[in-house]
Amino acid sequence: MGNVGASIPRLEDPRLLRGAGRFVDDVDLPGQLWMRAVRSTYAHGQVVGIDTSAAEAMAGVRLVLTGADVAHVEPIPLRLPFDGLGLERALQPVLAQDRVRYVGEPVAIVLAEDPYLAEDAAETVVVDIDPLDAVVDMRRAPDELSLWADSSNEICVLEKGYGDIASAFDQAARVLTTEVSIGRHSGVPLETRGLVCDFDPGRDQLTVWGATLVTHYHRQVLARLLSRRPASIHMRSTDAGGSFGVRGDFFPEDFLVAYAAILTGGPVKWIEDRAENLTTTNHAREQTHLLRAAFDTDGRLLGLEAEVWHNKGAYIRPTGVIVSELTLGMIPGPYRLPAYASKIHVITTNKTPVGPYRAPGRYELTVAREQLLDVAAVEFGLDPAEVRRRNLLTSDELPYEPGFQLAGESFILDSGDFIGLIDQAGAKLAQWNSELAPENGDHRGVGLSVFMDKSGLGLYETGAVDIDTTGAVRVFIGGASSGQGIETVMAQIAADELGVDPAQIQVIYGDSDLIPDGVGSWSSRSTVIGGVAVQAAARHTADKAKRIAADLLEAATDDLVLADGLVHVAGAPARTLTLGQIAEACGTLESADRGEEPGLGAREIGIDERMNYPYGAVVVDASLDAETGQVRLHRVWLGCEVGRAVNPQLVEGQVLGGFAQGLGGALLEEFAFDERGQPQSANFMDYLLPTAAELPPIETAILENAPTPTNPLGAKGAGEAGIAGAGGAIAAAVGHALGAPGAVGTLPITPDWVLNQLEAQNHS
Repeated sequence: MGNVGASIPRLEDPRLLRGAGRFVDDVDLPGQLWMRAVRSTYAHGQVVGIDTSAAEAMAGVRLVLTGADVAHVEPIPLRLPFDGLGLERALQPVLAQDRVRYVGEPVAIVLAEDPYLAEDAAETVVVDIDPLDAVVDMRRAPDELSLWADSSNEICVLEKGYGDIASAFDQAARVLTTEVSIGRHSGVPLETRGLVCDFDPGRDQLTVWGATLVTHYHRQVLARLLSRRPASIHMRSTDAGGSFGVRGDFFPEDFLVAYAAILTGGPVKWIEDRAENLTTTNHAREQTHLLRAAFDTDGRLLGLEAEVWHNKGAYIRPTGVIVSELTLGMIPGPYRLPAYASKIHVITTNKTPVGPYRAPGRYELTVAREQLLDVAAVEFGLDPAEVRRRNLLTSDELPYEPGFQLAGESFILDSGDFIGLIDQAGAKLAQWNSELAPENGDHRGVGLSVFMDKSGLGLYETGAVDIDTTGAVRVFIGGASSGQGIETVMAQIAADELGVDPAQIQVIYGDSDLIPDGVGSWSSRSTVIGGVAVQAAARHTADKAKRIAADLLEAATDDLVLADGLVHVAGAPARTLTLGQIAEACGTLESADRGEEPGLGAREIGIDERMNYPYGAVVVDASLDAETGQVRLHRVWLGCEVGRAVNPQLVEGQVLGGFAQGLGGALLEEFAFDERGQPQSANFMDYLLPTAAELPPIETAILENAPTPTNPLGAKGAGEAGIAGAGGAIAAAVGHALGAPGAVGTLPITPDWVLNQLEAQNHS
């Protein structure tokens, strides 16, 4: 019907733009109590004692819990299996007990009858902590005071590689090295975390609002930690004001709110404030990459060695070391690399724990790898686009399977036109470079970055369709909405199969009673796996509608047409049934007579055979202010291959939003800590976010030249592609503006760093 591929307006927008959305803070239940966490003000220390007497004596305070009250609860478990790595010793307890390991770690909770009283009561709790030296520098951490009872702060070392790396370096005409550090920053959603839990003692049922992205996983962990049957926990959907991956883990508060509701026998609400969000919700990035590459005489890669350090903060959160592993596996990217050897040091320190954030690992590695290629361009006297063209895989070399595992499966790059992409990006780079003129200033440059992302992970997703006797269509999906447009995209996919208007379809997510199983929305997987499940369910529903209609109309199934919510005989439009009429004929007795299941609908599972790999390139035109050190972006070109865009306008929105976040990490955002592990960025005066004023005009090219063969839609997930190459291109443009390609060794690029570079040039 042509809905897939069309830029229809978002179906979510009418309610959201009119203020009719329902977010977790909009959920208020009669008699609810409010929870407030008491948090450590020390980065590292032994807990000597906790005095809760003043809080307990306050009128209106209903419950106070400390670590001793939840000592029987196991630490928050890993979401994925990481056998043999010893990660279990670094899992986070739901409340600190004998030791605190980062500023903001919860050590107690207070429940009171209103949020202000809860906050006042929490401030009266006295936590006696014997301070210990803080470990903040990940390169020095293995030799400093241990966080883990005399075991190393280096939790594990992962390695990945293939080919004869020694031979590659023996044959090299030139060996080039670069070191790049990516600072600690993260997604900062408009909506902070929150949860409402209501316990019904009579029915022994717990109802939960506010679990975003991973509804069914959240229920599984709650059931495990609470020793309850999963069926006794009911997840309810809410709108979400962004996530970007950082809200997708299971946090201590997710247990504590539910546990408190059970203890008090009623509803409990918790809403995170912004200071808590900036100090306790997952941070991200903070990786240092040391790359050493072997080249032949023509600037072609023979081999690459990578050593990476990854600061995971105080605990290993449920996603474990998946970001660390993806970092190693994605460093080669879309380049022809005969030999590769890599390792990553996974380090714990007294900082906020780290988890996935939009393009986790890919943002960091792209900066480092592309800086290395800029150094190579200078060494070999090549244009930046040409050195990449010589090393990118050609279409004839695909599928490309170098021989290593990534996230439990063989890495197979099965589709792409990388040369076509670099030709477009190279032309834009050359055009903008030719337009640089003295009147534009002496410190202006253009930079190029090629990136490759990955999408689809988690093996499967569930989808279902149901049509009632009025003809109303409902689509059920195991994914969730974080503002990415999932309702619109799933409606478009189903509409093409069912022959109805997408606006007539209601998409339901996040309700565990209606959707018994699901994996969630993360890793750019909603369309490429969830969309496949919805497509199959809608197709089977359409097939059933035709079978039933054929019986009712006494016609052959092949002679029926499904369109505009009607089924009619081809060439005889008067012989017509509505979908509602067909649904009426799918009652229990009628269906039994036909040998069919009751109802008009279907439930299907979409399987992810293997991940697919969107890719692209970014070109940035930037200048440096010699007086202030400010980096100003003038224009950006961003090309992204997505295989097939279900809704091109939504893809473009994802790409633009991703670039804005990538700009923030490249120039503005950083979670800084002092030597005692104290956060220096706990508000928006110190943690700088990009605004519309910092965003330049961005020209996008949404490419559909290489559909993936791994799903019937041909779609590659685009949710993280816009950010993946942003930092690399900005760093390249700054290096060019300085006359020193590949010189950027640290992100964010601060005004002080720029001024120091310019001053050094003036004195050289």
